[in-house]
Amino acid sequence: MTHRIAPKTIVSISLGLLVAFLVVSPASPSEANVESAIKAILAVGKEGKGATEAARALRELSRQEADVLPALLAAMDQASPEASNYLRAAVEAVADKAITQGKPLPVKQLEAFVQDHKHHPKARRLAYDLLLHVDPTLPERWLPGMLQDPSLELRRDAVAMALREAEAALASGDKDAARQKFEQAFRAARDRDQVDALAKQLKALGVSVDIAGHFGFIRDWLLVGPFDNSGGIGFAASYPPENSVDPKAEYVGKQNARLTWKPHTTADPYGVVDLNKAIGKHMGAVGYAYAVVESPEARPVEVRVGSNNAVKVWLNGQELISHEEYHHGNRMDQYIGSGMLKPGRNEVLIKICQNEQKEEWAQSWSFQLRLCDRVGTAVPVTVVKHPAERSAAGTAGEGR
Repeated sequence: MTHRIAPKTIVSISLGLLVAFLVVSPASPSEANVESAIKAILAVGKEGKGATEAARALRELSRQEADVLPALLAAMDQASPEASNYLRAAVEAVADKAITQGKPLPVKQLEAFVQDHKHHPKARRLAYDLLLHVDPTLPERWLPGMLQDPSLELRRDAVAMALREAEAALASGDKDAARQKFEQAFRAARDRDQVDALAKQLKALGVSVDIAGHFGFIRDWLLVGPFDNSGGIGFAASYPPENSVDPKAEYVGKQNARLTWKPHTTADPYGVVDLNKAIGKHMGAVGYAYAVVESPEARPVEVRVGSNNAVKVWLNGQELISHEEYHHGNRMDQYIGSGMLKPGRNEVLIKICQNEQKEEWAQSWSFQLRLCDRVGTAVPVTVVKHPAERSAAGTAGEGR
């Protein structure tokens, strides 16, 4: 079956301006300069900066033959989101023209591009889609080897194929083969819907799965609160846990309440900590959660948080996330911060602020936090369950 490239929405481009440049009489071949056109597109910025030059460059690139496709795709490696939209439009225009005219695409170069993991994941996926025009059997030949691909889109397709194969094996009565396929797909899956579907299938086959561990959610915390957030004062306020964490310390909290750190383990499969239950239902309140993880080596890490509340997150004293938004929805990986794990002990502190809205839908006071790489794979750390000793380096202020 032949696939046609679906047109993509070109973000941050004035469509009127773009159409005007594309419909004027074409420039002569001598004016075509692919390298300078790519540079013009890479220079485009936010709020329309360089848009006129980029639109002119897009017109010029759209006239080119299919042999420029690898260069256009490679340019996406260093492109901003705005520039990537122009480059994608150019790739689609060039490829669509070649396909319509019955001209060949540079298959070998595109194959090499897809197989080179150093290229941008979205560019590799775009090249893969181009190859589908030439070889509709590509998924059957390539996807089985893409279960660990750094492109989440390609990995998702590979997991979907493995899931279908597992379901087919199950339908034929081969439970052992189905279980192996489901387990293989589960290990590779990074999207929540696929993980949920695979976990359900494995559970039906008697296989227990650890979703929280699979994603890298921290489940063991020390919690303290409430501190005062009346009138929204708490988000900017620096309460004692932000200066250093002493699990044995006592604090004066909201309405002069005596506060101490309390251990808490969440059983939620997605690591959700319900502070209304763990600390108590409070409005206009600030809660803190503290965890210690041990890493076998230094490595980059993404700290990913989901919460309906305003949050700040520190890793080893460095503030990675700060979002003062309330009840705008709660989803997995809502906020992402990038940091570095040290070999050995690492400290995570999250501040969760609840406001004073009275609506039923605004009562949630919760969070989930996980540690993973840029693909969403849980990093190999050991969570120290409810550490009792004083923080060695401090969690926020002392680490700055």
